Amino acid sequence: MDTGLFTANNVWMMICTALVFFMHTGFAFLEIGLTRQKNTINILFKNIFIITVGLLLYYSWGFNLMYPGFGEDSLGIIQFNFFESFGIGAPENGMTPEYADGGYTWWTDFLFQGMFAATAATIVSGAVAERMKIGAFMIFTVLYIGFVYPIVGAWKWGGGFLDSWGFYDFAGSTLVHSVGGWAALVAIALLGSRIGRFGEDGKPKAIPGHSIPLATAGVLILWLGWFGFNGGSVLSADPKLTSLVLVTTSLSAAAGGVSAMILSFFKYKNLDLTMFLNGILGGLVGITAGADLMSPNEAIVIGLISGIIIVFGVALIDKLKLDDPVGAVAVHLICGIWGTLAVGIFGNLASGSQFMTQLYGVLIVGVFCVITSGIIIGALKAISGIRVSKEEELQGLDLHEHGMDAYPDFTND
Repeated sequence: MDTGLFTANNVWMMICTALVFFMHTGFAFLEIGLTRQKNTINILFKNIFIITVGLLLYYSWGFNLMYPGFGEDSLGIIQFNFFESFGIGAPENGMTPEYADGGYTWWTDFLFQGMFAATAATIVSGAVAERMKIGAFMIFTVLYIGFVYPIVGAWKWGGGFLDSWGFYDFAGSTLVHSVGGWAALVAIALLGSRIGRFGEDGKPKAIPGHSIPLATAGVLILWLGWFGFNGGSVLSADPKLTSLVLVTTSLSAAAGGVSAMILSFFKYKNLDLTMFLNGILGGLVGITAGADLMSPNEAIVIGLISGIIIVFGVALIDKLKLDDPVGAVAVHLICGIWGTLAVGIFGNLASGSQFMTQLYGVLIVGVFCVITSGIIIGALKAISGIRVSKEEELQGLDLHEHGMDAYPDFTND
């Protein structure tokens, strides 16, 4: 391979890595914007913890667990020896065009994949905001990022059994977003709703976030970061495929926002900006599984349906009396499932058999994530508790968990 092409590929992948890293700023802004001022430090702390500890865990064993190189005689489920696999090092030719067909180097590969790993726990952070103990969340993060996410990723991206079945997930509608979404669903079910979220009659009551401008900035940053999330998943700077992926990603996001905005207007008789924003995110999640397979028209259809799913998904979560302050379950889980199934309905792989393969993959990952997250969070609940006290929740986690105030100049003495 030409050295210039190899360099261009690797530079593009490093840019995409930076864009995915920047998404953590978007998640942080979105979460603090949609929640109350008194919990801002707590949410920011969790987001910083996730990316720092997540990278160290992925270096220590996650990368080797996720990409074990399953042999032909392997079941393709798990292949990991902790003592032999601690830490990583570039293999022979790992820094040359011989590695990854000249798309990137070994170290770029590690860092790009490491950025993905931390995202799954970030999804849970928003769902459990304002009432989960910080210690319990930190333990959950270590176990979920350290083991659950890499194992599921290995089943497809590491050449495991889902890959051999023909399951397709280009950039992670299931392997990233649904993995986080399933855990978020389990967590909010075990955690319970925030004080005042539901009235005595069971009807939901709005708890407004303290900064919708920050939430809006967060969504726009996430959209920008998705150019790296999906664009980098091409695994090279291939002009034709990369440009298509960026177009399908953007069109789906736009369509998701518009359909959620229109439907929520007819359903609730107002122009809800938060629903508009989550519709954009739903469109992004929905296209992620098949962004490289879809035409622009198909991407718009996937986005339009994603936006509709957001409106009804949020309503369903409320009807079940589950409290999800940022809409993480509707965005990442429900739209993640939709996007994965859409690969069997639209695009180059569309067929009945592909749809069933996608469905089997969704179900297997869902069962595994529900069981593992249920064990982790359930054990934490039984041993030390996962929810702060009523007094701590009412006064805010910033004061009780961190002894700090995010906006001291605006706080009354």
